[in-house]
Amino acid sequence: MTIETQTPGQIARHYSAAMDSVNLINAGQPEGMTDEDWADTVARNKEHLKIMLAKDFWTTEDLAPLQAASA
Repeated sequence: MTIETQTPGQIARHYSAAMDSVNLINAGQPEGMTDEDWADTVARNKEHLKIMLAKDFWTTEDLAPLQAASA
């Protein structure tokens, strides 16, 4: 297993991107989006969160919202 070295700024950007996925999922299906497109969007964002949760560079970030949204 390779340990990834990330700067605090890079970690902050990763966390921000992951929170974008959390917020998108939690906001629910936008008006005008088909059920099929929404299901695909949710699946892609959940996969993104699972990938991010597997990273080993997290420090003091609250990962609970990522875990909840990826379930």
